[in-house]
Amino acid sequence: MKGQCLKYNVCPMAMVQELVSGKWKILILWYLSSNTLRFSEIKKRLPQITQKMLTSQLRSLEEDKLVKRKVYPVVPSRVEYSLTELGEKIIPILELMHSFGSQYLNAELDTEYDQEERAAEN
Repeated sequence: MKGQCLKYNVCPMAMVQELVSGKWKILILWYLSSNTLRFSEIKKRLPQITQKMLTSQLRSLEEDKLVKRKVYPVVPSRVEYSLTELGEKIIPILELMHSFGSQYLNAELDTEYDQEERAAEN
């Protein structure tokens, strides 16, 4: 796999890491993978994120052409975010990450259950 990076100026893995790096980008992409959302709807799904950080992360994803922003000419302003065609190509990766996370959590729960069971036997 290492040799596959040689034909590019930047390793594709490093490029993907750069695109999705940021504490909230993966979750923003995940939530947008199923719906077009308004800023406030994204904020509700990520209550720990500040408004400034959410704005920054969305702008970055927009600059990288993974997210598109649609502004409606109404008062008060209405802005919706959705994945671009390019952004939709990351959905299978996000689904694999979700699946891995579920498997990991289940394995941890099984381990905790086994430990509790052993402790109860002693």
